[in-house]
Amino acid sequence: MRMETYIRKSLGMKAHRVVRVVEEGDVLAAEVERYRRRKLRCGRCGLEGRRTKGLCARERRWRDISMGGKWLVIVYRPWRVACRVCGVTAEGVPWAQRWSRLTRRLACDIAAMAKDRDWKAVARFFEVDWKTVVTTIRRAVAQGLAKRKLKPIQWIGIDEVSRKKGHHYLTLVYDLKRSELLWIGEGRTEETLQGFFAWLGPRRSARIGVVCMDMWKPYLNAVREHAGQAVVAFDRFHLVRHLNEAVDEVRRSLVRKLKDRFRALVKGTRFVLLKNPWNLTPKQKQQLNALVRSNSPLSRAWYLKEDFQRFFDYVREGWAEKHLKHWLGWASRSRLERIAS
Repeated sequence: MRMETYIRKSLGMKAHRVVRVVEEGDVLAAEVERYRRRKLRCGRCGLEGRRTKGLCARERRWRDISMGGKWLVIVYRPWRVACRVCGVTAEGVPWAQRWSRLTRRLACDIAAMAKDRDWKAVARFFEVDWKTVVTTIRRAVAQGLAKRKLKPIQWIGIDEVSRKKGHHYLTLVYDLKRSELLWIGEGRTEETLQGFFAWLGPRRSARIGVVCMDMWKPYLNAVREHAGQAVVAFDRFHLVRHLNEAVDEVRRSLVRKLKDRFRALVKGTRFVLLKNPWNLTPKQKQQLNALVRSNSPLSRAWYLKEDFQRFFDYVREGWAEKHLKHWLGWASRSRLERIAS
């Protein structure tokens, strides 16, 4: 098979043909022409044009894959097409997306390699600018999202992650039933999450049954506004984190109030109180035993924190509800304002 024929078939050309392939230093330039009377497509909407309006002003070049150790470059001067929807536009070529200077197959190779490699390393491998890699990946993601078909969503999880230093966050929304990432938004404000519900649409939002999230008020406001029928479940990590903060506040208040021997007993026990009991070292276990035997407000706070976590071990809803009611009564009688509130 001739090289010209191979290039034409591999790039999906039907209205075009490769006239010749010329060596230009370290690249192979494939010069392309249009088959006369073959219909061309609009570069914007993709519809077949009714007629042509002459050639574009300049010749264009597209980078393709390597052949024989040299990069292949497609050289072509597009036609101007009269589209019944968009008017007169430059034709859409089958081997590349609009505005792209890479062929589709080279863009696919870049996106595939960028899945598990550093983007700058990908840019060096393909000898392109790293910004070209970023643009290629964004186009690939946009294409994938446009083709994705969403199944009915019933349980979603909402969380935020730190993107970089300086309180820059991303909001992540998951489909908990299928363990899939659904949506990513910039920031962690109420407006950010409203963007997710706008993307999801009111019909799908009304079908959400459960929302698992942290105790962040902007998220809660957005959920109540767009999915008011859903049951909001605060996740275990954030609930226990608030209890840990309450226990640490009790410890700090005791350090300020106690004196001499009792103050020495409490001081420096922050991580002893916050760690899981099975992760304590022998020395830390001794410190914890001494605190528990002291029967101080700090020991009551620690017992409340540990007993609350038993709630998540219950399988039956009735027993879990009974345990939670018992715990709430105990907390209200503990005379520990920070935990009772």
